[in-house]
Amino acid sequence: MNGKYTMWILMAGMLLVAYLTSSTWLEIAATTTGLLSVWLTARQNMWCWPVSLVNVGLFFFTYFEAKLYADMTLQVLFFLLSIQGWIVWATRRGGAKVRPTSRITPKLTALLAVILIVVTFAWGHVLERFTDASIPYADAFIATLSIVAQLLLSSKILENWYVWIAVDVLSIGMFLYKELYVVAFLYLIFLGIATAGLISWRKDYRLAAEAAGPVNGSRPGAVV
Repeated sequence: MNGKYTMWILMAGMLLVAYLTSSTWLEIAATTTGLLSVWLTARQNMWCWPVSLVNVGLFFFTYFEAKLYADMTLQVLFFLLSIQGWIVWATRRGGAKVRPTSRITPKLTALLAVILIVVTFAWGHVLERFTDASIPYADAFIATLSIVAQLLLSSKILENWYVWIAVDVLSIGMFLYKELYVVAFLYLIFLGIATAGLISWRKDYRLAAEAAGPVNGSRPGAVV
């Protein structure tokens, strides 16, 4: 099916869920721009970044109303990382529309794992002690995992999709618990798009790596 038609079908489905659950206009606007942003990202379209800037602004206020303060704070960082991603994707393109996809290294994987654990517990403790956060540690874990995913995405690293898939699955459960049904439905769609994005990016990376060939026995496109 044509990608544009698929996008319109997903939009229609999300608006139907919004109508049936009496969602606010803020929630609808946030989920709609979020869907468009992720869809453009999976297609490696540079327009994903300006749309993302609008989306994180809308989600900032959505999460504030839901008392999901970790996710609310996360939107500020996402705004900055979206600007960084825009710059990264637009540079060192070598004549391509966007920068080529790279792979993560074991060193970076270990570093991000440590950061995930430390930040989750520290952030969760702060939320539990100093705010009326509904589910502080779960909120903090998903938020921190989202930061890791966004860092990898902004750096055009393939493994960002594996992390986003984990974020989407966890988020679906959290938003159902918070009765944010449209946002939960959005993350279900995100899960499908992230899976498609992983398949597409991995295929493009494999083709580019085969065309470039190994350089001094190293893995092409690895990032420290």
